[in-house]
Amino acid sequence: MRVGCPKEIKNHEYRVGLTPGSVREYVAHGHEVIIETKAGAGIGAEDDAYRAAGAKIAATAKDVFEKSDMIVKVKEPQPSEWAQLRDGQILYTYLHLAPDPEQTRGLLNSGVTAVAYETVTDERGGLPLLAPMSEVAGRLAIQAGATSLQKANGGRGILLGGVPGVLPAKVTVIGGGVVGLHAARMATGLGADVSILDRSIPRLRQLDDLFAGRVHTRFSTIDALEEEVFSADLVIGAVLIPGAAAPKLVTREMLSGMKKGAVIVDVAIDQGGCFETSHATTHSDPTYEVDGIVHYCVANMPGAVPITSAQALNNATLFYGLQLADRGLKAIAEDRHLRAGLNVHKGRVTNKAVAEALGYENHAPEAVLKIA
Repeated sequence: MRVGCPKEIKNHEYRVGLTPGSVREYVAHGHEVIIETKAGAGIGAEDDAYRAAGAKIAATAKDVFEKSDMIVKVKEPQPSEWAQLRDGQILYTYLHLAPDPEQTRGLLNSGVTAVAYETVTDERGGLPLLAPMSEVAGRLAIQAGATSLQKANGGRGILLGGVPGVLPAKVTVIGGGVVGLHAARMATGLGADVSILDRSIPRLRQLDDLFAGRVHTRFSTIDALEEEVFSADLVIGAVLIPGAAAPKLVTREMLSGMKKGAVIVDVAIDQGGCFETSHATTHSDPTYEVDGIVHYCVANMPGAVPITSAQALNNATLFYGLQLADRGLKAIAEDRHLRAGLNVHKGRVTNKAVAEALGYENHAPEAVLKIA
């Protein structure tokens, strides 16, 4: 199969879908790999490194899309990209379709088969291709929040860990999944006073054991959420419903009860965000203020640390990418975990959460792939 990797064109996105190391693996499996020139510049991987790994270098993205049977990316295709996708082609990348009707229409019109990293599953019910970026985003959320708390950046002017004789910042993490765990780990390491809210008692028990009492765990009710948000200096939104739009847990009305200059970091913004006042921002203009509360809502947070995140992403996506390249649609048909990643196929929505969020008829992957 001819596997193509274009340069990412989303604002301040420096990651790359295939590292030179991944290219070597595809080539070893007998595939032809086409890389757009300078696609790896953001991680310090020059064209010569890709040539040494066995790739062919294309002068433009158009060449990559035209010549490839499968496109491997990082972020969702932008309008100029989905216009170049075609029937019979496989797209393998993050999609986050539920809050993005325009992209969904573009993919449906193209006829492409689109496999979303964020909905591929594993034997334990986890999301193995989303997890590494959730780890990065969770840790970055604390760095971004700590910076935004500085007075010059619009924040309260409080140091996350405090100093001897001065209380540390209060950090509230909404959601105890992968993002929440890593955000809490970073915040605790910096000396902050951390609380995690979640609706899973077993998960709260795990977190309590893991942090050995250094983090407060609370079952998430309306009362508990309000108490924690109102007392917080920094609130991390880390709620995920796989494939679906994130629930709006913190309303605009609740902002009036928060401390002036407090900071919200909405890691769920890729799925629409879990704060009513959230809207996507970019690394070039990451924050804005609503009712005295600083909002940090960058939709591609891991793009800020592309060397770390591109390697972590490739480590996770390589196995299934090789399956797709080796066996095409047969790989999706035969592997239920890869099949869970199928969001769009030949003009049909094949993910229930996406279909419900956007008002499309849901087509079971087994049906559209004609699995007996």
